Amino acid sequence: MERVAALEQKAIDFAKRGDFGVDARGVNEELTRLAPSNEGAWTRLGRCCLELGQLDDATSALDAALQLNPQNTIARNLQMEVTRRRAGPVAALTPRRRSSTARGSATRTDSAGATRTSRRADKAGTLAMTGFGRAEFTALGHLAPAAAAESLSTRIEPLLMALNDRPFASKVVEARNRAGHAGARLFRRGSIQPGSPGHIHVYQQGGRWEPQLNIGFFAAPQWGKDSIAAGIAFQLAQDGQDDKADAGRERLFQYFEAFQQHVATTWRVLLTDWLRTHGGFVQIGDRPPATDLLPNDAVASLIKGGNPGIREWVFCGRWLFGDRGEDIGIATDATRLVRWIEQTFNDLLPLWGTVYREKYKS
Repeated sequence: MERVAALEQKAIDFAKRGDFGVDARGVNEELTRLAPSNEGAWTRLGRCCLELGQLDDATSALDAALQLNPQNTIARNLQMEVTRRRAGPVAALTPRRRSSTARGSATRTDSAGATRTSRRADKAGTLAMTGFGRAEFTALGHLAPAAAAESLSTRIEPLLMALNDRPFASKVVEARNRAGHAGARLFRRGSIQPGSPGHIHVYQQGGRWEPQLNIGFFAAPQWGKDSIAAGIAFQLAQDGQDDKADAGRERLFQYFEAFQQHVATTWRVLLTDWLRTHGGFVQIGDRPPATDLLPNDAVASLIKGGNPGIREWVFCGRWLFGDRGEDIGIATDATRLVRWIEQTFNDLLPLWGTVYREKYKS
């Protein structure tokens, strides 16, 4: 006990001096070994690792602190900082237009490599596209949903912008435009939605009162496994009370009824086979994906009768799970993740499009 008390005082003295270097790290690390339930030691260790640029170690230490006390705001804020640092620097925004003389001068004086880099930055106007891994899931699991949506936007928005350029996206936009709904892009910036704790998601423009092409991110502390989902969803709960809520919910119920009819008839065998061969599962309400249901039973659960509002949330699609090596490889590789989401939506687009075209009401 004397050893622990002495280390604690030494660690506190380091913190008071603002010293979170190698020596402070060593003291706090030893303290966590001798007193693994010492929340302050784990928090200070996380800060030390963060300042030393050891982001994986910082994530582990802060995760331990938050496991001891989920209300540890210092550890939460440090986790957000870890996430921001992993995201890297923001690419320069497109500069204001200059005169032709100035542009010509700049082009002549810059190197060819610098000019090409500038053009790429101007075209992207956003962060580099990256995957979604352990650090992001940790932040999602420990931050409030709204804070998680804001913090992780630098990870998710570049993926959405890449999906906007895929052929399936233009088909969705065209279908919505023909129905009289505005929008030139599938996903908008700033469209990441907070859900329940450990869950954030995004859907296509206008999708709150429509069948959603939905991408969801789920954290293990609340959902059993870290996971990413992509598929068709219906947000049937009585929320989102805006000036179109009543008419929107009535229209949404009509969409869902049409979806059930198609799944019960022409799509029953197709969807059952698709779930079986593509790692697909159904999710109802606030429960995790029903991985224990066979594909036949999963499809039956979609077409089950009753008041749709009681279900609140219905989702059918593919899942990546954080305890599967191949799934982790896809989730953490941005290119593969975009391709996986694109394939999912390509597969389900005929069903979504049939439901949407038949039942839309402006």
